[in-house]
Amino acid sequence: MTASVVSPFADRLDAARTRYAAARPNSAALFERAAAVMPGGSTRSVLDLRPFPFRVVSATGATMIDVDGHEYVDYLGDFSAGLLGHDPGPVAAAVTARLASGWSLGATHTDEVRLAELVCDRFPAIEQVRFTNSGTEANLMALQLARHATGRQRIVVFDGAYHGGLLYFGHGGEALRAPFEFDHATYNDLDSVARCFVDHGHDIAAVLVEPMMGAAGCLPAVDGFLPGLRALCDAHGALLVFDEVMTSRMARGGAQERLGVSPDLTTLGKYLAGGMTFGAFGGSDHLMAAFDPARGGTLTHGGTFNNNVVSMAGGVATLSEVLTGEVVDDLFERGERLRAEVAGVLSASSLPLCVTGWGSMMAIHSVPGPVRTPGDLARADPVLTELVFHELLHRGCYVAPRGFVALSLAIDTDLAARFVDAVAAVVVALQ
Repeated sequence: MTASVVSPFADRLDAARTRYAAARPNSAALFERAAAVMPGGSTRSVLDLRPFPFRVVSATGATMIDVDGHEYVDYLGDFSAGLLGHDPGPVAAAVTARLASGWSLGATHTDEVRLAELVCDRFPAIEQVRFTNSGTEANLMALQLARHATGRQRIVVFDGAYHGGLLYFGHGGEALRAPFEFDHATYNDLDSVARCFVDHGHDIAAVLVEPMMGAAGCLPAVDGFLPGLRALCDAHGALLVFDEVMTSRMARGGAQERLGVSPDLTTLGKYLAGGMTFGAFGGSDHLMAAFDPARGGTLTHGGTFNNNVVSMAGGVATLSEVLTGEVVDDLFERGERLRAEVAGVLSASSLPLCVTGWGSMMAIHSVPGPVRTPGDLARADPVLTELVFHELLHRGCYVAPRGFVALSLAIDTDLAARFVDAVAAVVVALQ
């Protein structure tokens, strides 16, 4: 929705914000303290919330309690990083045991070997892997590796995509964007990618893509799009980089396994260390040899905390004790069923709302749909989107203010049904 158009829900949103603030005096006071020492009152922009964010004091399983005593069922799952819930026992046990043996080693240790073996065994396109501290770092390293391996400079990206704080291609991302040479294409539009190769094919090092656009609105790839990217990269000698920071949850071996499309490089992050700081990038032995001086590799990859004992121990526990293929597949199917139920509620209403997604991630949008590209959201009503968030939160359901939902293993059948009921109640209230 353009800024000049006044939303019919503006007064309702004002009332919802007032209700929210009146119920949270302790969060309000903490926000004032925080804003004095942190710009915006936090250190993670995605947590910005008007009139101020609530502050959590405890979390267990699928629930959180804030400083004012409000309890929420967490359907956001830390923006997909909290796949295991707030306090997974195997991860807690592994981290506690590892800390008892010391940390900040400044040396190699056994858990990084074990985690690397588990990652390489899990993801079809990864023969060797390097660890980082975030998905942002992983994507930056993968792009630099692609440029080094091909001797080319340009990267094809998709408008609206988010690959980390320094690789954001939506509105407002330009100021902090890493200074690569980018060609912009439209997600789910192979012709737009082909035009990039016509214009600069001789200098395109890689195509960077999410198998489902996450932060841009949970927009899955249409049939043929990812295989088409694979074919274009092969034809022009470019590398295909899958950002699976979010979509690696779609199967034991990630979206690449579920879809049967093999990238040259894969980036990972979020939940794979059980909620601890984590990122990784990997690919074939041949490509990753660039970091191996014994094989003539000349690239260096620093990072004091790349192999920190907490993340490595958490990752080993996550992949060896919790996330079996059966568990991941079950979560995928639960998400598919939940999204279908939410879609049924929204389509039966008179409100301009729809839901998109794949597996255990989805997003509610303030447009009638269908939505295939970020451009289809250009006429969304941000006032209605925020109002839906506030109404769900008022009913004890926490999602992202932009409507994003990422299920955790702690969201069982009963909690999924509660979410559908809450969405239905919000629709009734707003109609």
